[in-house]
Amino acid sequence: MMRLKVFIFLIFLAIQASSVYAEELKAITLPVPQTETGNPLMQILKERKSERVFSSREIPLQVLSDMLWAANGINRPGSSKRTAPSAKNMQEIDIYVAKSDGLYIYDAASNILLPVISKDIRGLTGLQPFVKEAPLNLIYVADYSKMGSMQDKDKDFYAATDTGFISQNVYLYCASEGLATVVRGLIDKPTLREAMKLRPDQKIILTQTVGYPGTL
Repeated sequence: MMRLKVFIFLIFLAIQASSVYAEELKAITLPVPQTETGNPLMQILKERKSERVFSSREIPLQVLSDMLWAANGINRPGSSKRTAPSAKNMQEIDIYVAKSDGLYIYDAASNILLPVISKDIRGLTGLQPFVKEAPLNLIYVADYSKMGSMQDKDKDFYAATDTGFISQNVYLYCASEGLATVVRGLIDKPTLREAMKLRPDQKIILTQTVGYPGTL
């Protein structure tokens, strides 16, 4: 009888755990970006810097919306052209957003975060310990299926270049809004790509941590 009770209890725990993991991640509709705010460009350039100490304070949705729009949002409605340039207007770079509740992908056309996986993978976005504590890690992924028939070495070059434009936009926005950020290449890419369930023709280029400044 005791064994039966233990068995039933273990089944109950398994059902509870599976229900938690099966909980669906919902899409997040972002507020309309506020494009009339910010500081003068020369001041922002003066204040741009990399920081590696972050607070765990959550980033408000309005700030997140503004930052993603600055990164690679649509700035000419009707043409679908972006705040960051891309070679031949391929727009091959997708921005994945790793938050504590899961992983999303930024849909610039709809200004929405689409759910990818309901798992906190922030700790996989880099080898430095601060990535686990910061509220947000951006993952720049190149979709090679959008890059036509050019050679792989050219795809690598343009994907890296276009990611650099987006990353700098994030740096400038963070400098304007008092946020801390740092771009990172020290990543276990095979482990991260497996966790993100990427296709073979998708390639992780860089990651970038964003949050409010912390204290040592």
